[in-house]
Amino acid sequence: MTVCYHQSTLKVCQPLDLSKPNPSSSRSLAIRCHLSVPSKTLFTEPQPVFSSVKSFAPATVANLGPGFDFLGCAVDGIGDFVTLRVDSDVHPGEIYISDIHGVGNSAKKLNKNPLWNCAGIAAIAVMKILNVRSVGLSLSLEKGLPLGSGLGSSAASAAAAAVAVNEIFGGPLSVSELVLAGLESEAKVSGYHADNVAPSIMGGFVLIRSYDPLELIPLKFPHEKDLYFVLVNPEFEAPTKKMRAALPKEITMSHHVWNCSQAGALVASVLQGDLRGLGIALSSDKIVEPRRAPLIPGMEGVKKAAMEAGAYGCTISGAGPTAVAVTDDEERGKEIGSRMVEAFMEEGKLKASAMVKRLDRVGARLVSSIPR
Repeated sequence: MTVCYHQSTLKVCQPLDLSKPNPSSSRSLAIRCHLSVPSKTLFTEPQPVFSSVKSFAPATVANLGPGFDFLGCAVDGIGDFVTLRVDSDVHPGEIYISDIHGVGNSAKKLNKNPLWNCAGIAAIAVMKILNVRSVGLSLSLEKGLPLGSGLGSSAASAAAAAVAVNEIFGGPLSVSELVLAGLESEAKVSGYHADNVAPSIMGGFVLIRSYDPLELIPLKFPHEKDLYFVLVNPEFEAPTKKMRAALPKEITMSHHVWNCSQAGALVASVLQGDLRGLGIALSSDKIVEPRRAPLIPGMEGVKKAAMEAGAYGCTISGAGPTAVAVTDDEERGKEIGSRMVEAFMEEGKLKASAMVKRLDRVGARLVSSIPR
């Protein structure tokens, strides 16, 4: 069995929370970010503690406007499920994808070869870390996210698979190792970026501080604040690789400075629970969105409709075509979504569906298990 795995190190920084006063100086926040967790292979192979497990990993919104490839968050209530079981018919040390089903045309489009499937690649990476050699595993993937939607479909599959393999062996791996396994999958499918897979595994908002070495900073949005994402998905596929190809090779210094300031404002707004500030920053990208919006029929009109309906901000979710708006009221979110759906039809001649979801603060998790 061929195994693809990127040996790296990862630092997981302590969550930043500005909602509570800290008498220490600002330097104390930086000191928290020196927890280094190296990737490793376990020398003693663990034995399965469950005969089967089922895991879930949430959808994600990457980029968040100016945070291209370094900011993302998890969305509650939608995502992918993976069911994994110990299978004596599968060669020891290998994984077999038995079934793929779910929304849209997932079953027809996704490859069941684990070397070319997001879930399979992540599962193999975790098996390699754990040094699994004595048992074979079979995997069933239930897609709750449409392909090419801009909601982290590939990352959700990878995150759910990584968590499932880890949990069936008792959960010995750290969050950082699971992110690296999921990132191995993302690198093969859509590029080496963690702004989907990290929040899908970790939950909440996540800042990718560095890619070499990989360093992640969880950003804590205040629990007492209401935050709703209005997600409007048109019947239009926008493959990540195609949308990345549309990006500029060079940018002006003024656009660089502008986007940096907006990304900084977005992070501050998340930590403070300032939805108005978050919305302004979310809507202010001058580098990526201007190149991608024209490739999504009606996108500019959809953004305008969202703002006129009372959204704090609106942008493209990930590579698109899903448009995401933010608000602090669920009923207002439904009205915003309705206006955005109308705009997709009027401006882009595309049918679309809307949903209003909260922030997922948990990330990928085990949902059921059967002991051996």
